[in-house]
Amino acid sequence: MSTFLGMPVRAPRGVGHLRGDQSFPAAAKEALGNSQLRRNLQHATTTIRGKSGRVIAELPDWQELRSAGSALKAYTMANLPLLLTQLEEKVTAAGGVVHWAADANEANQIVTDLVARTGEKRVIKVKSMATQEIGLNEALEAAGIAPVETDLAELIVQLGEDKPSHILVPAIHRNRAEIREIFLRAMPGVDPKLTDDPPVLAGAARRYLREIFMRTKVAVSGANFGIAETGTLAVVESEGNGRMCLTLPDTLITVMGIEKVVPAWADLEVFLQLLPRASTGERMNPYTSMWTGVTPGDGPQNFHLVLLDNGRTAVLADEVGRQALHCIRCSACLNVCPVYERTGGHAYGSVYPGPIGAVLSPQLTGVEDNASLPYASSLCGACFDACPVKIDIPSILVHLRNQAPHARTEAAVMAAAAYTMDHPRLYASAQRAAKLARIAGRRGRGLPPPLNGWSASRDLPSPPDETFRDWWRGR
Repeated sequence: MSTFLGMPVRAPRGVGHLRGDQSFPAAAKEALGNSQLRRNLQHATTTIRGKSGRVIAELPDWQELRSAGSALKAYTMANLPLLLTQLEEKVTAAGGVVHWAADANEANQIVTDLVARTGEKRVIKVKSMATQEIGLNEALEAAGIAPVETDLAELIVQLGEDKPSHILVPAIHRNRAEIREIFLRAMPGVDPKLTDDPPVLAGAARRYLREIFMRTKVAVSGANFGIAETGTLAVVESEGNGRMCLTLPDTLITVMGIEKVVPAWADLEVFLQLLPRASTGERMNPYTSMWTGVTPGDGPQNFHLVLLDNGRTAVLADEVGRQALHCIRCSACLNVCPVYERTGGHAYGSVYPGPIGAVLSPQLTGVEDNASLPYASSLCGACFDACPVKIDIPSILVHLRNQAPHARTEAAVMAAAAYTMDHPRLYASAQRAAKLARIAGRRGRGLPPPLNGWSASRDLPSPPDETFRDWWRGR
């Protein structure tokens, strides 16, 4: 059995949520002006960091687990075609149907056709980054099918006609007062006396979703892991909504990025320890749902697995950048990133925000379509230290910066600087000329293009009144 998706291509334009309408600097400037957003983010990320740090400290072999997870992901990427073929064989043997989607357009068409074939006009959804990436909700709505997000945070985003701003907690930018207003405005049948007490808000969402769970016959999910050895799919979550979606409907359609495959069942021993501690600060996920194909009389009787490329094989072709495909979507890098904490997820313009989004999104779309994202970082390295599978995000950021459209200009400037420093007389002349930089103003605002782009976000160092060479001569 063989499947050919064609030559590696990038995620197509005009569909999905990988490209923003603004550059990161422009969007970040707007976000920094929202004081409520910054308070919400600071509170949430600080809380998650604290919980995560405590449960990670309980494991004496945490670093060994990280190394094991990294090695497993590297093995998977090196053997991806074989493992995907094995996964397809096992899923098919268990009664499922496997579909291959080269890009977002193909994936959306496959899913909408499958739903239309059932005759249903509504689907329930498990939280899924892959379906957000390809814009599946918009495709379903265009086909006259209503998607209902059942994860509480995703439901808040959907009802608020908003966009997710965090991988794990999509509504992290909202506080409970804002959530109450969204529910009162957009949730059918909600009590007008609804308060902003978190248990009360959760109860309102539960009542709203309960009937939808019981009456909807088609569900769409993502997958945290797909096990090549057995054909088993796994979804981990904290609320139980996923379990309802994965067991009650007649038809289940799972959209899984091809990088989510793992070789063997035993590999989950590593990832199911790493993921909850790094993401939610829990020792284990409250709900871990696994299924293999179709079981007569138990759960969905029609199962479809859509394997999504959408730029992933192009990422795989980059020996440095392919590390980004190791990501297990824990969001640990977001929670420690000083840039994300101040700007929030919307500034990145992609469904994948934060440090991992700054390296994954440009590779899926092509760097020219997300040229500012590799610069959305201070290169402090906190993301590398926090990543449970040791993705060297700072190195990938530098690698992608070298591919940016203006990288040639930077390279030319650096080459000129190197040449100057390598020639003593020229260097001495440059030092004397540097004194003229005072005319550029306190922060170098007066520098001409393209140098003004550098000084717009950095203080231009003030040249000394006397160079070391001049001082030495005087001694």
